[in-house]
This record gives sequence, structure tokens and C-alpha cells, in this order.
Amino acid sequence: MGLLSNKIDREVLKPGDHIYSWRNAYLYAHHGIYVGDEKVIHFTRGGGQEIGTGTVLDRFVFSSSPSHPSDSPCPKCGDQSRLDGVISSCIDCFLSGGNLYLFEYDVSSALFLAKPRGGTCTLAKSDPPEDVLHRASFLLQNGFGGYHIFKNNCEDFAIYCKTGLLVITNISVGRSGQAASFLAATSAVVSSPLRFLTTSFSGLGVVGYGMYCASRLVSDIGVRRDVSKIPVEQLIAGSRRNESEVVADLAKEN
Repeated sequence: MGLLSNKIDREVLKPGDHIYSWRNAYLYAHHGIYVGDEKVIHFTRGGGQEIGTGTVLDRFVFSSSPSHPSDSPCPKCGDQSRLDGVISSCIDCFLSGGNLYLFEYDVSSALFLAKPRGGTCTLAKSDPPEDVLHRASFLLQNGFGGYHIFKNNCEDFAIYCKTGLLVITNISVGRSGQAASFLAATSAVVSSPLRFLTTSFSGLGVVGYGMYCASRLVSDIGVRRDVSKIPVEQLIAGSRRNESEVVADLAKEN
């Protein structure tokens, strides 16, 4: 792996690794947990889609999860076009023809900011592989709640499996670095009062990028203070209640 790319070969994969693959000309990445034996556990929106907004935009922007058409399913995975939530796929179906990348944990602030795209690394520390695999396997059997592109997506799932951390406040973004980057970029363009300090294009670019980096950093799961470590069994035990209420109650207990 290099400074600007986390691309790796399959041969170096280890069970418990958080992996991802870019989709649609690097528009977004799909994330999952490698569990060994060429299998990946990952979280999907449903209806054959990896991610989505629940609007008509999904037909044009986001790809479908299976790399094989339903009339010619993968011999290893079968027809997964109608599955939703947490699913297990072979690594070929997960990659869907894309390259393989490793999500990095416990990086320095300098390295975090040096990577311009969100959703590739975090300052948070990963738990041991056995804890990661336990969470992923448990959620495969019990689910991870309802999909939300900003609050509960595939990257949120993988980060929770790696760290056990959940956001305990009801704000607009979860653990996902991709979602945080999108909101940071929007904020840098339209919300920063510092943009009025300069009128040159270069000055606006510097101010905007500075705001983007600062917003990304404070939104990272390894920096935020509105997170708590929640055991996966307790998370699922409260699944019938409102998710925000469950997380808030569990946080009080820890």
C-alpha cells in the first residue's frame, strides 16, 4: 500500500480485515469484512443494491450487488439479487470486477489528512481479529438494522465490526468516512464564513480545502466524543426498539 492508495493483493488478506472496492469510476466504495476462505460479510441496502438513497436516483447512480445476473448466479454464492441486510458473498462477487483495497486503522492525523478521499482509513484502533469475526458472524445471523446511506451503511457496518463503536447521538452522519467526506465537502462550499475572506480562486480553494479537512477530521470515529463501545449481543437484543433509544440506553450503562 502507498500513501494515496490502499490497494493490496488477495494473498496478503487475513481474516478480520476490513476491505473495500471502488464502484462506478470511484464514485463510492463498497465495504465488508473478510472472514477467510474467500468469503466476505457485508451490509447491503436490499433489492439487489449495495447502497442507495431510496429514490429514483438509485437506478442511475448506484450499482447492484451481485456481479452475476439472476439467471446466471455465481456457483459459490447462488442468486443473491433478492437478498438484503448483512450477507455473505465470495470475494469475486464482493469485488464485482473491481480492485481490492484494505481499510487502515490507527493512522496518524497527518496520514489521515494526506488521504483526500474519505472512507479509506480512520484514527480509531481496531479490536483483535477474533472480536471482529465474532461481530461480523453474529450480525450475519441477526442483522444490522435498517440501511441508511448517511447513518448506517456498509462502511458503518465494517467499522462497527472492527471497533464495536456506535454513535450515541442522533445527528446526520454515522461512522462512515465516505458520508462524512460528502457532508464536509458540501459544508466547505456553502457554509464556511471564511470564504468571504478572499475573492481569488486560489484563496477560495485553500480555504475550502482547509474546511473540508477539518470537518473530515472532527467527524472521524477515532476523534468523536459521541461514540460508545456497544457489545453486539446487547445491540441485537434491543433491535425491536427504536435504534437511537437502544444505543442511548446502552451508552448510559457503559
